[in-house]
Amino acid sequence: MITFILSILALILGYVFYGRYVEKTFGPDDRPTPAVYMADGVDYIPLSGWRIFMIQFLNIAGTGPIFGAIMGMWYGPSAYLWIVFGCIFAGALHDYFSGMLSIRKDGASLPELVGIFLGGRTRRVMLVFSVLLLIMVGAVFVLSPAALLSSLLKDTMFGDLLLWIIAIFIYYIIATILPVDKIIGKIYPLFAIALIFMAFGLMVALFVKFPSVPELWDGLGNMGTERLGIKNSDPLIPALFITIACGAISGFHATQSPLMARCVKSERLGRRIFYGAMIFEGFVALVWATVSSYFFYSDGWREVLAATAPEQLAAVEHELAAGSTITQVFGNAAEVVMVMCNSWLGIVGGVLAVLGVIAAPITSGDTALRSARLIIAEFLTLDQKPIRKRLYISIPMFVCTILLIVWQMENKDGFNVIWKYFGWANQTLAVFTLWTITVYLSLKKKNYFISLIPALFMTFVCISFICISNQAMGMDAEIGYLIGGVGSMTLLLFFLNWKRKMEMFFTQSQQKTHAKRTEREEMWKRERESN
Repeated sequence: MITFILSILALILGYVFYGRYVEKTFGPDDRPTPAVYMADGVDYIPLSGWRIFMIQFLNIAGTGPIFGAIMGMWYGPSAYLWIVFGCIFAGALHDYFSGMLSIRKDGASLPELVGIFLGGRTRRVMLVFSVLLLIMVGAVFVLSPAALLSSLLKDTMFGDLLLWIIAIFIYYIIATILPVDKIIGKIYPLFAIALIFMAFGLMVALFVKFPSVPELWDGLGNMGTERLGIKNSDPLIPALFITIACGAISGFHATQSPLMARCVKSERLGRRIFYGAMIFEGFVALVWATVSSYFFYSDGWREVLAATAPEQLAAVEHELAAGSTITQVFGNAAEVVMVMCNSWLGIVGGVLAVLGVIAAPITSGDTALRSARLIIAEFLTLDQKPIRKRLYISIPMFVCTILLIVWQMENKDGFNVIWKYFGWANQTLAVFTLWTITVYLSLKKKNYFISLIPALFMTFVCISFICISNQAMGMDAEIGYLIGGVGSMTLLLFFLNWKRKMEMFFTQSQQKTHAKRTEREEMWKRERESN
């Protein structure tokens, strides 16, 4: 628990001091924002600061900082370090700049921002990459909440899986097409408050119980293989940095920040909204990481089930005796959420757990599809004010999402396959965003090291993961690390070479400008002397 307390304090200090430095580096001012001078009543609508914060928090969070932190803690207390340092120095910076650059560029989406700073070819790659990722999010977050709802209501007339899939998808269609202030602006703040209340409630319960959980000084290695009996897991480096995305850094956030950038009335709200929402997501991840540590490492599952569900306890112990590990029995993070909330927070906790594992993914899914619509519209320069033009894009996008959902349902491991590639693609998106920010800061002659270092690190993580992971190429760790390091250094050399050429270009331009100015001054001087 000492590590948990120190981690929370670190996040607060990170927001106060490093967040202020990041804000100062960008330099917000009082210029009009797109929400004001491009207001269209659909996507560009000025909203109050607190409402934008709540929507941004829910958009970027969903179940990410809950499920990711629960599974990430299987690697041990090193998860605390990644959440804290990743959130402060990478994730919050990533979210802040992606939102603020969007404001400065008329509410531009991520592919447009990438195209401005990394070139048109990269922009086209990012367009396809982003839209595919967002459609995957939409598909994944239809089936999982629908399955849970049908399970909860299996003995009633509402227990049909197909019924809930259709209901959720109808909501997707409505929320994606309607103006942002009609559903998202009204309902999302309430869901965000529920997630926040759940996190604070669990934190209070943790302080009351003050359980003995593994601390940083107990070891930073892969504790799951030693104490939980996890076999054939991917190495902690780089798998931990893929498993815990939301709560540390997530490329998906860069697709969501432009949604709220179109609603911000003042640039000076940026740190509170974009940097602050990410820090708060880090807090949620810390709470669930600690709950997971108690549940798995301190046999919390036994204590909780003995008090609330003795029949389930007997079943779990039977599975363990048969050779299963505790992470196999509770491999579904949603089940851990339901058990812990029902036990520690009572009836209210049960309701919040339902909101957390059902409503949160649904809201992530619909904002993902909304982002995809806007990205495609921006690429096609298709005005989105007429609902007819919104449907031009939305209908084909919904068809693709439905086909992906059908494939998921017909394949036993469909969800796991999509989620596996989503995790890697998500962090790869963060790599593109961080390099975009680095180029921007370099062009503005500002401290680009604040984004360059996270960009290099995440480049290494994504390349080495796709090489090492048992779910991908399955190479030896040493080879994967070597390839990841070479990839990162190659991109660094490309960047430094580009920077050198840009500096030479600007120097030559300044020299030409100075020479022309001197020539004009000499000419004026001769004219005055002749007169």
